[in-house]
Amino acid sequence: MHAYRSHTCADLDRSHAGQTVRLAGWVHRVRDHGGVLFVDLRDHYGVTQLLADGDSPAFAAIERLKAETVIRVDGRVKARDAALVNPKIPTGEIEVYVTEIEVLGAAEDLPLPVFGEPDYPEETRLTYRFLDLRRDSLHRNIMLRSHVVRSMRERMWAAGFTEFQTPIITASSPEGARDFLVPSRLHPGKFYALPQAPQQFKQLIMVSGFDRYFQIAPCFRDEDPRADRSPTDFYQLDMEMSFVTQQDVFDAIAPVLAGIFEEFGGGRKVDRWRDWPQISYRDALLCYGTDKPDLRNPIKMQDVSEHFRGSGFAIFARLLEQEGNEIRAIPAPGGGSRKFCDRMNAFAQQEGLPGMGYIFWREAEGGMEAAGPLAKNIGPERTEAIRRQLGLGVGDAAFFLGGRARQFEKVAGKARDVIGAELGLTETDRFAFAWIVDFPIYERDEETGRIDFEHNPFSMPQGGMEALMGDPLAVRGYQYDLACNGYEILSGAIRNHRPEIMFKAFEIAGYPREEVERRFGGMVKAFRYGAPPHGGCAAGIDRIVMLLADTANIREVIMFPMNQRAEDLMMGAPSEPTNEQLRELGLRVIARD
Repeated sequence: MHAYRSHTCADLDRSHAGQTVRLAGWVHRVRDHGGVLFVDLRDHYGVTQLLADGDSPAFAAIERLKAETVIRVDGRVKARDAALVNPKIPTGEIEVYVTEIEVLGAAEDLPLPVFGEPDYPEETRLTYRFLDLRRDSLHRNIMLRSHVVRSMRERMWAAGFTEFQTPIITASSPEGARDFLVPSRLHPGKFYALPQAPQQFKQLIMVSGFDRYFQIAPCFRDEDPRADRSPTDFYQLDMEMSFVTQQDVFDAIAPVLAGIFEEFGGGRKVDRWRDWPQISYRDALLCYGTDKPDLRNPIKMQDVSEHFRGSGFAIFARLLEQEGNEIRAIPAPGGGSRKFCDRMNAFAQQEGLPGMGYIFWREAEGGMEAAGPLAKNIGPERTEAIRRQLGLGVGDAAFFLGGRARQFEKVAGKARDVIGAELGLTETDRFAFAWIVDFPIYERDEETGRIDFEHNPFSMPQGGMEALMGDPLAVRGYQYDLACNGYEILSGAIRNHRPEIMFKAFEIAGYPREEVERRFGGMVKAFRYGAPPHGGCAAGIDRIVMLLADTANIREVIMFPMNQRAEDLMMGAPSEPTNEQLRELGLRVIARD
């Protein structure tokens, strides 16, 4: 018999009754039933129930076992009585009567329990992550992640893509976040950088004549943490294609992602990939208040400025006298009660706004009537026009926010989400996708008036060089995101592969030709020797698995994550270098006040 096990803790069933077996694993829990001891033995594969009575030679040793001790046991498989079968586990029809036990790894008293799903502080869980990972839910999440990555690879190969690896130590390159710098021992005073993404390398792969690239790529960004973003590193399904249009990229990656969500979504509905809508960036902000809308919620906001211009509601009327202001309405089908309207008004105040105006429609003699302070101020004709525009009726409501869109859009988007959830309008058993397209390339700083890049500077402007000769704020790029259930899960672009267009694009944003050559010299040089039109995207693996696992915290799907302060509490990182290390690198640390 094998030194440690003849079977795993998920193998045994009624057909093994009477056999002598050897198992190894962790003591999940011990239960004393009046002279009969039961042990749930757990390994990577599952759980098997052990038992020992006073006649078992192992009884005394089992009495002394602590939770999470690693043991090896020999015993005889017994079929359980029908009334004692546990249908929740694959081995629920049997138990193993223990005749011999060996402790392979003793466990001290635990700093946090493994049995069950205790709500322990995250700092404790991350400090003892090796224990936390033994919990069933987290173990399942990590295995889910592994299966998702495997499936991604298989689907990409099947779609004609080839996997290549790109450098981890490279040159610093602005990708929208701070670099992690690595000092060079051989070149004192100079630094490498960990790649924020394989962006330039995958474009160079296309220039080198390879046609369809992909990679499960690690990316490193010194970012502020969020619940849905790791503060140091993350993985993405990275891809690039030559001789393609924007639609070609969509048609290549969409079936891969749809297949992943269908395979691992647990039976939840997945929108057909050919039906994923393409929504302009402008319309996404207008209708949903965000560029990553949750389309499970059917509510669309609308501009209702004309109904308030010169109206009796002085606050909105005065706002509209200033250029650039608007009034946005959030329809709330089924929200037509004063109690609900007051609750949403309080929500807006908690978000830092003075409140939200509202109108709700209720039954009245001869039909319906509009109620609420706004209805009284603007009168029945304007109120009726708003109702008709929004398509509302008795029992419905509408909420209103005004000013510059950028100042209230984020709160409006949150309010839309809350309204959809509270009124039961948002489908919870569905993955809903939307392509967000036509991103503006430039923005104007309202304080300085300076033009700078608003989004990816390397995307090809729609209209090419001709577009760059007009109003910069009107220029749209062949850039796109994919949103799913309120999260951005993919971002990409058709690349600007022509040096003269790239120089002009950067010139508009205030970057002279010399600086572009200095910062992106390798790529610009390559483009001078025959670059094909190309484009691609990157899908965030951590965020996709987070959605599939139905958790809002990305650390629940990463094996060894950092905490919110970008610290590895388990390994003690970041740590102070030794004086010898600093001398080798020609560095010294200057304390900051």
